[in-house]
Amino acid sequence: MNFSRFVSVWAGQRPEQPAIGFEGGNITYRELEQRVKAATAVLAARGIERGDRVAYLGLNHPVMLVLLFALCRQGAVFQPLNFRLSPTEHARQFLDSKPLLLIFQADFAGHLQAVSTQAALPSSEEADDFWRATGSATAGVPAQAGSLEDDALLVYTSGTSGDPKGVLLSQNALLFNCINSIHAHDLTHADHGLIVLPMFHVGGLNIMLLPLLYVGARVSLHRRFDASMLLRDVALLRPSLLLMVPATISALLADPAWATADLSSLRMINTGSSIVPLSLIEAWLARGIPVGQVYGSTETCPIAIYLRAEDAIRKAGSAGRAAMHCEVDLVDGEGLPVAQGRTGEIRVRGPSVMRGYFRQPEATAAALKDGWYRTGDLARQDEDGFFWVVGRLKDMIISGGENIYPAELEAVLADCPAIVEATVVGLPDEHWGEVPVAVVIRRAPDAIDEAGVSALFEGRLARYKRPKRIVFVDDLPRTALGKIQKSVLARQLRRDDR
Repeated sequence: MNFSRFVSVWAGQRPEQPAIGFEGGNITYRELEQRVKAATAVLAARGIERGDRVAYLGLNHPVMLVLLFALCRQGAVFQPLNFRLSPTEHARQFLDSKPLLLIFQADFAGHLQAVSTQAALPSSEEADDFWRATGSATAGVPAQAGSLEDDALLVYTSGTSGDPKGVLLSQNALLFNCINSIHAHDLTHADHGLIVLPMFHVGGLNIMLLPLLYVGARVSLHRRFDASMLLRDVALLRPSLLLMVPATISALLADPAWATADLSSLRMINTGSSIVPLSLIEAWLARGIPVGQVYGSTETCPIAIYLRAEDAIRKAGSAGRAAMHCEVDLVDGEGLPVAQGRTGEIRVRGPSVMRGYFRQPEATAAALKDGWYRTGDLARQDEDGFFWVVGRLKDMIISGGENIYPAELEAVLADCPAIVEATVVGLPDEHWGEVPVAVVIRRAPDAIDEAGVSALFEGRLARYKRPKRIVFVDDLPRTALGKIQKSVLARQLRRDDR
């Protein structure tokens, strides 16, 4: 028994049901099963065995799902790569995970050439070639060696130190995450979800996409988010469900077609990844569409807390209640439960929580205590059991649904001889939710300018991680022990912006 079994079940029971719609065509459950079988044989011929990693670099494409399901049958691990990262960042991941095979879209060939100057690339194959191979009838498909206890997904997330950590999620975690999603969305095989978020994130892959396929429903997949295309396809394809993050909602509301768009097919949308401004929620409620929320992290697969459609109006802005198969509580700095209504750190325990960090036992032990994952996020719980996220303990910025850790940016700034000291804080932004701002002490007023600071990040970090603003100061607020007081600094900057 492995996670991909449901593909075979639906191929037998509803073979002609469209499973995945992509760029004008449909893949039925029968065709999906055939491609997964072929991919299993292709991967076996490439020498992939239980526990091996296979990486993918590219935009959203059905080949990612075929790869995942085939690897689950073998007990091997799918490693989707964030296509927004720099060559240096991908090189670090390759050096850590050592995948045996890389499937990539041709548009990223030049990027991979830059990666190869810093780390050895695994055996590689273009995604179009692999996709064609899975469309061929394949005899002698290997026996399914994988099980629910095997690792299935390796997704990298940078730690607060700026070092990447690979989160390992088992097939069993994916299964229970699907069950949690079914309850969160009241999913049935009659549903149809439009997927526009990147599948290299657990949000884009796990919150709605895999659960829809698990119940035998239909998925329409976009290569990447485009506001105009999304509004067009909501009217044309008439999905019942849509998953967004605050940044994509903001872009959608700014599109000229928003005011007159036909949204009548949607029974709800879901959002999350960061605290969602009430104004974004109210824009959908004004159109008669409930807005659910999902709270979680890569380490929780990610569904840990959710707000169902039935509670979307009376609890607008809440993250919701604990997921069906998750225990969630709030604790103080000593790990003791806090009283109802008081703010505490969110802890999560359940079968969908990560196995641990790849080859990092110390980091795993620090993150998991008695099976509890301490998120570093702060929330309070009301008298009805609903959680209201209020902030983060971790020094992390969430911009457009992407996690940005100041330590990564600060390490780049520290390398510059023209800079005495620098720190990075997150400030509110109407479009992205939050953006990184670099606060810099220069050796001299003419030592470096804003353009010079921005240039330091070229080729070092992904564009979305780079500071959106540079502020030069003469000193920084500090504690009695000399530690920079980032919260004080952020308040000062917000006050200056008024």
